[in-house]
Amino acid sequence: MERPRRLRTSPAMRALVSETRIHPRDLVLPLFVKEGATEPIAIASMPGVVQHSEESLAAAVREAAELGLGGVMLFGVPATRDAVGSGAVDPEGILNRAIRIAKDAAAGRTVVMADVCLDEFTDHGHCGVLDAAGEVDNDATNELYRTMAVTQAQAGVDVVAPSGMMDGQVAEIREALDEAGFTGVAILAYSAKYASAFFGPFREAVDSQLKGDRRTYQMDPANAREGLREADLDLLEGADMIMVKPAMSYLDVLRQVADRSSVPVAAYQVSGEYAMIEAAAANGWIDREAAIMESLIGIKRAGADVILTYFAAEISRRNSHDSVQ
Repeated sequence: MERPRRLRTSPAMRALVSETRIHPRDLVLPLFVKEGATEPIAIASMPGVVQHSEESLAAAVREAAELGLGGVMLFGVPATRDAVGSGAVDPEGILNRAIRIAKDAAAGRTVVMADVCLDEFTDHGHCGVLDAAGEVDNDATNELYRTMAVTQAQAGVDVVAPSGMMDGQVAEIREALDEAGFTGVAILAYSAKYASAFFGPFREAVDSQLKGDRRTYQMDPANAREGLREADLDLLEGADMIMVKPAMSYLDVLRQVADRSSVPVAAYQVSGEYAMIEAAAANGWIDREAAIMESLIGIKRAGADVILTYFAAEISRRNSHDSVQ
């Protein structure tokens, strides 16, 4: 009789034959930094996650580097906003200050990434500038993304991460970076980013001003082939890495993107996915640590080379990434 159970007889045996492993270098920790904050500010819908002050951001990046995480992804929360997101292209704006702080704290030990998007910086909360009809203007937004990416490169960022889902954004950013002499700055493209209900807590994290939704530019959750098309286009435009976001509801898309990609593939375990695990665990409905590891193993098994997750530092701290009990 075939007995596959022989390879499940003990934790040591299961760890020995584990097909999928999570290592700290696979993980990227998203970090929020709030302009004017003098201490970390708790985010109610994301227990354990905070809006950092500039001082606490430096400490968080140092810890990420010491833990051996693959990188940090920075999001700025400005004190003031306007219709065109001026703070995003201000060399002294909060996100560009955060990049300089993070680069100094990382000291080359972990990769510093930054979001290229206007949603945190606009008073209407959309990812781009609006035209006379109140719709997001794709091409005008790309012009600002060009400037935003170059400004981040000047601040020292290792990877720019355009997340706005504007058509042609990767090609525009690559051209702008190269023309400015930043040929070594990589692009992590949010390629298949869906208009998801699971983004809710993130909007609290960045103090989003959004009214309505982003369904005219983020993807329809019903569409998988369209996600592959978006990934193919970003590869053609010069993306160095591509992403599927969210992760857990789109593992089928992630698998198909990974199977066709010639570059590393990332997936983002988003705020709502994090919050659901925390809420269910707080109510005693699931085993928190086991659920965290199972969720990350599933994302890795589906094909992610890199996982953005708010659990990144915790996973590395408790060093329990080699097996799922």
